Amino acid sequence: MNSSTQLARVIVRQMIEAGITDAVISPGSRNAPLSLALIAAEEKKFIRLHIRIDERSAAFFALGLVKSTKRPVPIICTSGTAVANYHPAVLEAHHTNQPLLVLTADRPAMLRRTGANQTTEQARIFGKAVRYFADVDGPVFPMELPLDSLRQGPVHLNIQFDEPLLPDTDNSWLDEIKITPKDFINRKGPGKIRINETRGALVIGHDRGGLALDEVQEFAKKLGWPVITEDPLSFPTAISHASLFLTSTKNRQSLIPQAVVIIGRTTLSRSINSFIASSPISYVIDPRIATVDSDRTADKRFIAIPELDKSNPDEDWIATWKKFGERSAKVVAQLDGWNEATIAREISKLLPNGSSLFVSSSRPIRDIEAFATPREGVETFANRGLAGIDGNISSALGMAIARKNSYALIGDLAFLHDITGLITGEKIDCRFLVINNDGGGIFSTLPQSGVAGFERVFGTPHGLDPAAIASSMGISATSVSSHKDLQVEIDKPISGISVVVINAPSRESNGENLKRIYQLIEGI
Repeated sequence: MNSSTQLARVIVRQMIEAGITDAVISPGSRNAPLSLALIAAEEKKFIRLHIRIDERSAAFFALGLVKSTKRPVPIICTSGTAVANYHPAVLEAHHTNQPLLVLTADRPAMLRRTGANQTTEQARIFGKAVRYFADVDGPVFPMELPLDSLRQGPVHLNIQFDEPLLPDTDNSWLDEIKITPKDFINRKGPGKIRINETRGALVIGHDRGGLALDEVQEFAKKLGWPVITEDPLSFPTAISHASLFLTSTKNRQSLIPQAVVIIGRTTLSRSINSFIASSPISYVIDPRIATVDSDRTADKRFIAIPELDKSNPDEDWIATWKKFGERSAKVVAQLDGWNEATIAREISKLLPNGSSLFVSSSRPIRDIEAFATPREGVETFANRGLAGIDGNISSALGMAIARKNSYALIGDLAFLHDITGLITGEKIDCRFLVINNDGGGIFSTLPQSGVAGFERVFGTPHGLDPAAIASSMGISATSVSSHKDLQVEIDKPISGISVVVINAPSRESNGENLKRIYQLIEGI
């Protein structure tokens, strides 16, 4: 057996024995030893392979799988520019502590800087974005995978495969595999928090810092403070539409807290961050302060849900928050017309219990935060580490392959940015709801709106029909322009990938509509 085959089989065997169930491969020659070892393992039903021709999409697909399965997912590619295309997803995994196992094939080190084809400096190409890196020489044995490092984020192994790259036909190595799954959750002592303040608020970021939903819900119940969440679909007891009514300076002045507890990071609304800034005391609970956000400031910091010792909350304070939430809910319920606010409101209502929703960055996730009525029965996912619009289709499909009744709410630019993510080669059930306003709608709500050259540089109209593009790829696609038609499409059974393009009014009119809503919510 050649050394490249032997090394590849050692790696694959250890992955399987640790309980890894899925791997994502992009085609290439130099990664053949790993690809062929994985094919042999799949034939024995030890692992499930997903093939993606675009490495960037492959890595984001794996990231969606990581989030939905709570297990590491290896991504395997050939040498050269293929490796660089992993970088966006590695950064996203870095900022969310996700266990992405990056296996990049390389030529032997002796070929570097010699002009050898498809050879570049792959060692440490991801810099500080990985928790562990090794430049592995093919003949090195025995080798232990750094699986424990995956508990805190992505790991990169750059593996030098020398020729020959093809194995013998003996697959007896698979007969010796004994699966003993590892727990990849990073658990450290939770610590203890004493809270004497009685007029506070619990603010929960969209991904909860990677903490389990049931843990966060239990902590919120014990704390007893008003809950402000960026993910209202997961917290039925949250205050309704807090990001909306806190846009009002007058409202915020009526709700200045004695303290805030923040779980995760708040990345969506300036109003929420302004509210947090008004508090004289802040407590932060986020595992990332031990890894990527080590300079984050707070009066006290915790990397896990702490034991809670507290005073009883002020009942008048709680009643005041409920009043603001109820009045805001009436305003949102009375919004009419076909616009992005009412579209987000209705989608949030119509999603069936037991469904999963991936929400893309930019306007869609902000509209869900603002206009969704708090509820339960929907599991949500998003890429909020760096909040990019790249890879959203792929991550949504990675989520969907491990879930049933899956939806993805995505903007038109995010859809176009990751269009190759729709090339799957396998059956995945997911319905994409594409908000189409012909460009970057979020910029019409930001200070850049109206500056010279705005439309060309920020608005970036594309003039394309996402439904026609999806149809040309053999994907079922339709367009809707009314709430009635939208409900019909959401209610249809999901089988395979389908695309529903929601043709929204102009970006400018959406910006004006938001201003009108802010005026309605002022001083409620």
